[in-house]
Amino acid sequence: MADAARPNVVGNIALWVLQVLLAAYFAYSGVSLLGDDFVGKFDRIGSGQWLRYVTGVLEAAGALGLLVPRLCGLAALGLVGVMAGAVFTELVVLGDSDGAVLPAVLLAPAAVVAWGRRDTVRALVQRFGK
Repeated sequence: MADAARPNVVGNIALWVLQVLLAAYFAYSGVSLLGDDFVGKFDRIGSGQWLRYVTGVLEAAGALGLLVPRLCGLAALGLVGVMAGAVFTELVVLGDSDGAVLPAVLLAPAAVVAWGRRDTVRALVQRFGK
């Protein structure tokens, strides 16, 4: 019986390692977006600097959420949305296929975490959906 639970434990540890790595990156990225490093890029996007601030806050909040057991699935799902938006913006708005690589690469592990932690999202929906 212990052998049947072992893959679950290994999968859980792997997800936590992935969550911590993603949290570290998104915390760094979110703080960078709140600084002046990306002003020019968001000027080229043409929607104003408010989008840079919103994106930075979403990434920083997502980084924190990845480390909270009840919120990690929802945080990963939110980061999937942010990265999907970044890929779209890089490809369609800026026409930069090279710029779309990093958000596409980050989207994949965030999606793995979102799928692996879907039970936490389901629990939140059941708790607040009543």
